[in-house]
Amino acid sequence: MITRAEAGYPEASAALAEIYKHTGKAHIVGITGVPGAGKSTLVSSLIRALASDGYKVGVIAVDPSSPFSGGAILGDRVRMSDAAESCRAFVRSMATRGHLGGLARSTLQAVDILDAAGYSPIIIETVGVGQDEVEVVTAAHTIVVLSAPGLGDDIQAIKAGILEIADIHAVSKSDKPEAPATVSALKGMMALGTYRTGSNWSPPVLPVSSVSGERIGELKDAIGRHWVHLRESGELATRQRSICRTRILGTARHLFQQKFDEKAGGLEKYIQAVVNRDIDPLVAAHMLLGWDHEGRIT
Repeated sequence: MITRAEAGYPEASAALAEIYKHTGKAHIVGITGVPGAGKSTLVSSLIRALASDGYKVGVIAVDPSSPFSGGAILGDRVRMSDAAESCRAFVRSMATRGHLGGLARSTLQAVDILDAAGYSPIIIETVGVGQDEVEVVTAAHTIVVLSAPGLGDDIQAIKAGILEIADIHAVSKSDKPEAPATVSALKGMMALGTYRTGSNWSPPVLPVSSVSGERIGELKDAIGRHWVHLRESGELATRQRSICRTRILGTARHLFQQKFDEKAGGLEKYIQAVVNRDIDPLVAAHMLLGWDHEGRIT
């Protein structure tokens, strides 16, 4: 079903609509951070910790697209395969296929399928945060931002705006000598109130080591506490609405893009008209879309 959703097969729409009626029960956890921070290794450790507590864990690992096949570069699934052998975990890599924001276009449909199948928590691992790759904030209930010591992550976090999206900060490779400085920097920024508005949750900063397993249990417990906080404080309803809003708008943009692509075959005449300076690019775009000069559908 995930394969059909990812491929965008039209016959999958009815099944996905029916599946959606059986969703809304799972705790969705987003794991994000700069490339090289160790997200995949951390997720592997979390899978083991959660599975040992009896959880049925689902993982959607969003990978960059292969420049040759367009499929996912399966580095994440290779790293997580041993952890998934517990038989209580399902790991799926998905290619971005050129979709910006750090997630694949069909990521949340895959989450729906796992949700309906009884998986919880469901972990979404993003490609890696850049300037505009924070889409996961409107796709998950709990956001874990992973930083690595020695990569200048304190500066990168401010630049990318990811301090504000984090519900939990984790600092990987805690055995490195630079780790305490990174932890201190993040705690200092948290003390300045640099975290998500509209919530009375104070994001913890946890140094962890995915290799030794040090404090992975604390991270697992912090994720659980945040889920309890969301439900007891009423913030869960707000986040659910945000997720639904994002999905509606994202789907609308995708459908619009499809319609645009269908009309792209007649683009050449408009290109030539713009080259000849007969019309300007805005008018050409309106004409391509079948709009009048005021943006109304003709």
